[in-house]
Amino acid sequence: MKTYLDCYPCLMRQALQAARFANLNDLEQQKLMLSVMESLATLPAGASPPVIAQQIHRTIRTVSGNPDPYRQAKIASTEGALSWYKSLRKQIDDSEDPIGLAIKLSIAGNIIDFGIADTYDLKDSIHRVTTQSLAIDDVERLKARLQKVSSILYLGDNSGETVFDRLLIETLVKHYNLPVTYVVRGSATINDATYLEAEEAGLNQVCSKIIDNGSDAPGTLLEDCSKEFIAEFNQAELIIAKGQGNFESLSSVEAPLFFILQAKCNVIANELGVDEMSLIVKGKQA
Repeated sequence: MKTYLDCYPCLMRQALQAARFANLNDLEQQKLMLSVMESLATLPAGASPPVIAQQIHRTIRTVSGNPDPYRQAKIASTEGALSWYKSLRKQIDDSEDPIGLAIKLSIAGNIIDFGIADTYDLKDSIHRVTTQSLAIDDVERLKARLQKVSSILYLGDNSGETVFDRLLIETLVKHYNLPVTYVVRGSATINDATYLEAEEAGLNQVCSKIIDNGSDAPGTLLEDCSKEFIAEFNQAELIIAKGQGNFESLSSVEAPLFFILQAKCNVIANELGVDEMSLIVKGKQA
């Protein structure tokens, strides 16, 4: 997906937010913002939002000297999500459509995104997704695909959202008996999950394996990923891609992809032809 003009103020907001998460003083924040603006000016035309965000957050980590400014926020997000785990697990197990509900709840978890906003209301998100219809609803296509494949490659997104991914993956494993490989970022960027945060959410208990993609981009930039991940991606029969960053970076890629996300900004909403905050399950091919 291309970068729109509306993306630039959002990216600058991310930079200032990260500077504050890194506990920089005002002078250091100013220095960081100027460095970020210089980085933006040198990026090639046509760069996607995850490419730009990758460069911004590299600059932030270098200037701040903090390899993971969002680490404490990621811990808090995971702990908050885990407090919902037992009650949501019961709701799914008692549901007449456990797959459909688990998918919707995984969308609820996508609200935990510091790339979009400084705060979020998880309770509101859970209530909203369970009462709101999907704006793009390819759930039945996804269910049909699940009956034909022998494994799932699941591209994760944010810390805390990982707990909701766990709920969905547990449900998929129970009903389809398929091995799931869960993919995290290669190193810290914004509040995206790395192996550490996936493990803290308990995904190592339900997935066949957890791998990283070798990249520090807040998305899946195939040209920046490891050979090991690319091999997994190319041979995958079904790829579930969570969140906006994965949609931004993979929407033009031909692969057996299903995107699951909330359209949390007007740029993504316009790209998908839906209202902002719409719920999306969108398959690229049968």
